[in-house]
Amino acid sequence: MKLSSGLHLAYCTNVHRGETWAETFAALEKHVLPVRRRVATGRPYAIGLRLGQRAAAELAQPAVLLGFQRWLATHDCYVFTLNGFPYGSFHGTRVKEQVYAPDWSTPERVAYTVQLFELLAQLAPPGAACSISTVPASFKGFVAAEPARRAAIFQNLTTCGRAIAALAERTGRDLHLGLEPEPCCLIETSEETVQFFADWRASDRAVDAGSLLRFVGVNYDCCHLGVEFESAPAALDRLAAAGLRVSKLHLSSALRVKPDAAGRAALAAFVEPVYLHQVIVGHAQTGEVRRRFVDLPDALADAEQSRPDDEWRVHFHVPLHASPGAPFGDTRDHLMGALDWLAAHRGACTHLEMETYTWEVLPPALRLPIEDQLVREYEWTLAALAARGLTTAEG
Repeated sequence: MKLSSGLHLAYCTNVHRGETWAETFAALEKHVLPVRRRVATGRPYAIGLRLGQRAAAELAQPAVLLGFQRWLATHDCYVFTLNGFPYGSFHGTRVKEQVYAPDWSTPERVAYTVQLFELLAQLAPPGAACSISTVPASFKGFVAAEPARRAAIFQNLTTCGRAIAALAERTGRDLHLGLEPEPCCLIETSEETVQFFADWRASDRAVDAGSLLRFVGVNYDCCHLGVEFESAPAALDRLAAAGLRVSKLHLSSALRVKPDAAGRAALAAFVEPVYLHQVIVGHAQTGEVRRRFVDLPDALADAEQSRPDDEWRVHFHVPLHASPGAPFGDTRDHLMGALDWLAAHRGACTHLEMETYTWEVLPPALRLPIEDQLVREYEWTLAALAARGLTTAEG
């Protein structure tokens, strides 16, 4: 939905299964429309659409695209942002580190992302800005095994940035891509993100000559940066000071827990075979990061005794509307800090997307019926925005 402050708010449909366009569209009809009726009666409704490569290729067929455009008009819905992070399967199979493949060192990632922009430019309302989120360049383990990927990543980002710029010129739209920092990836902290963009600029004068930073920026995921023990205002200030565009804010929350016997025992319920759940170990008071684990089982299996002042933050997206309950905390304080920053820097980012894609793998005690969960996330988010004067919805 569009808010009077100029913000657009949606939930990301990566919470639903769908690898083909038929499956993706079926989820829109089965889940999105009922949620839309409960939270946005009588006004246009925004969809944060996840399109994998197969679904995007199928949607690009002219008759299919026209049919979807008509469906959007019939239901008074609009698309302003796409999740272009997972290229392939995202539910019901082992995803783990393969969610980053193909990474930005490959032509496949470039072609897929350009196709997404071409689709979004045709789906978004006239004059609307369009954003797409993508992988954090690569997974650190991939680049460690093949250091040459780094140069290829920079070259491909330049190629894609030029393609986005050309499409923006042709369509008259504001188009922007957001690389999404994530734990254990090539860019995971705000400092690494700033350095990555500085290195990209240094590698190719075309980045500055073509003003590509207008078109390639950062998708700021509050769960990810909260897991890194970062302060949201400080991290966002750092990105802004470096001249980086905040393309989109992912409104999301992570687990936090004291790794004593009770905490470790409770974490066993969050071990599952589909997604990677990185663990960052830090000082509970100072936030000093001490250790990193690529996945939750690695952390639980580690023989080193935890220190009394340790806190674990776990990359497991948990619902926004409720605390996960003892012995867990969550990182909604980081999300609140990001919203505070947004209220103080109006216009710095206008695309907001709630992202709790883990519904299928949440422990049963945290799992409401999916539509109820989504409605409660809207209610929580709209209340948080209202407290900052950012919520009056436009008709």
